[in-house]
Amino acid sequence: MIWESYRRGFDAFLRLEKSLSQHSVDAYKHDVEKLTAFLEENSIAVQPNEITLIHLQDFLKWLNHTSLNARSQMRIISGIRAFYKYLLLENLISDDPTLLLDMPRTGRKLPEFLTIAEIERLIGAIDLSKPEGERNKAMIETLYGCGLRVSELVNLKISCIYFNEGFMRITGKGDKERLVPFSGKALKQINLYLHEIRSHITIKKGNEDFLFLNRRGAKLSREMIFMIIKELALIASIQKTIGPHTLRHSFATHLVEGGADLRAVQEMLGHASITTTEIYTHLDRAYLRENILDHHPLYKKKD
Repeated sequence: MIWESYRRGFDAFLRLEKSLSQHSVDAYKHDVEKLTAFLEENSIAVQPNEITLIHLQDFLKWLNHTSLNARSQMRIISGIRAFYKYLLLENLISDDPTLLLDMPRTGRKLPEFLTIAEIERLIGAIDLSKPEGERNKAMIETLYGCGLRVSELVNLKISCIYFNEGFMRITGKGDKERLVPFSGKALKQINLYLHEIRSHITIKKGNEDFLFLNRRGAKLSREMIFMIIKELALIASIQKTIGPHTLRHSFATHLVEGGADLRAVQEMLGHASITTTEIYTHLDRAYLRENILDHHPLYKKKD
């Protein structure tokens, strides 16, 4: 009963004080539910304030025997840590048992990205003879030119685009806002879509301010963006497995390769921590090494 009471309080804390989305709140709740499932399965009758480091280490061993990979286990442990930080903040516990808990070790997976030539092929695969073609081109130019998440793209509002100043106001994770500059290409394509295509659509009530709409006048779904990009990749003969996030990774990769300041890239992407952005420096080194091995005469393979 106490667990349920604490979980409800944690839920309210995440929604009201941390302003997290329902998706994020559900993920944190699921993490705590994993811990209680472990306790029930092993007949361990303890309350949240009675959990010790040994309990948590046994929980980690239990997770290791499941089908969850190290990255998923890390996510769960992060959720448990957030739960105990909340309990500490609310003076429901006096000590945090997660402080000395070691996280599962995992290597950093470098994200898939497209080369500039592949981006051009993807855009070139768009059929501009169809009305949705101009819209799709505007979406690709915006995703790649601004490094947006797919959720940020589908929720982008006309009122948040400052055409004269060359900025967009983007609402990202945790309802955090950031200003993102956009290129002349993206601006030109957005204006073309707005005035030549979108202006002829009968817009459904409540969708008037959303930039990108489907043929029925409603905002596009995330799934539709995935489908559009996968279809374009097929037409462009791009063999990589890609989606909207690939364009975001490509945006960041090309910035880092071009010598952009990492803090500026972090700001553009809306990363809470610079360590998240640092993955692109590793990707850049991999790209550099590949080019050296491919093109330097000392490294070229002999026939």
